[in-house]
Amino acid sequence: MKKIIIILILTLSLTGMLYAQSVTKVGTTAAPFLNVGIGARAIGMGGAYVSLANDASAMFWNPGGIALIQSNEAIFNHSEWIADISFDYAGFIVNLGNLGNVGMFANFMTMGEMERTTELYPEGTGQKFNAGSYALGLSYSRSLTDRFSIGFNFKYIHEYILNSSASGVALDVGTVFKTQFRGMRIGATISNFGTKMRMYGRDLLVQHDIDPLREGSNERVNAGLETDAYDLPLHLRVGVSYDLLQDVENHTLWLAVDAVHPSDNVESVNVGAEYTLMDIFALRAGYASLFSKDSEQGLTLGAGLKYGFGPTLAMKIDYAYESFGRFDNIQKFTLGLEF
Repeated sequence: MKKIIIILILTLSLTGMLYAQSVTKVGTTAAPFLNVGIGARAIGMGGAYVSLANDASAMFWNPGGIALIQSNEAIFNHSEWIADISFDYAGFIVNLGNLGNVGMFANFMTMGEMERTTELYPEGTGQKFNAGSYALGLSYSRSLTDRFSIGFNFKYIHEYILNSSASGVALDVGTVFKTQFRGMRIGATISNFGTKMRMYGRDLLVQHDIDPLREGSNERVNAGLETDAYDLPLHLRVGVSYDLLQDVENHTLWLAVDAVHPSDNVESVNVGAEYTLMDIFALRAGYASLFSKDSEQGLTLGAGLKYGFGPTLAMKIDYAYESFGRFDNIQKFTLGLEF
């Protein structure tokens, strides 16, 4: 146990030391929408949720946490993202008892219709087009012991713009370990391990003169532009969480810290806290992307309310506010159902 704690402390310390990396690698991967956090509860805690994930949003943060869900659960998340982009997520978990838990999810990033512009028509051609991204996935998680669980996501990813698109598949793996040190939790996950994505479509079809210096050559030979293939945004997260009020009846105060190592950005740390009264009302606060000097993210705040309609049915409503620097601040709303 002591060795595990020492390793985690060293990991968090090294993450803070590495923040000065000069090249952030931002914009070097496909499907960046896969980095957008899910669930107002997790966002309200600054994204420090890898070890604490125990609801349907765990399919994003740590699929190993799905095994901690004791009932069936559904989640619906909506937010107005930066630059008038809409971000929506729906997930569903089914408890299979000793066989583990299975889930499915759909994640959509959409934007309003836009007018196409060209070099000849910089004010617009009159033609409208759409762009967006989505991911569809299946999850499975199981507790291997009373303290250790592991889970997997298998997902299909698709991005499109006008008449061109790119697709890929990916795997997420996550674990949660409940230590013997007064209920401290340790979580780790690797996300978006999968294929590269390359754009295809009829927008890339062109007509070309293969030899413009030769008189009489065909000026309209059908050809296609070949785009580069880009990796998916691989993410490694390690986190710890601890309930400071576990000996106080009807009160919990979770403190959580996550170290994040993305393939398309610098390392950073997320910290967060959640106070819950009688498993009914919750207040949350956190700070995202510590030590990431160019990040626009920062303070997060949130609140949640859970109301039971009987012994087996409950509804959860969560809200989160996320500061985003030069961009508009983000507000997230999540509706959850337990049954």
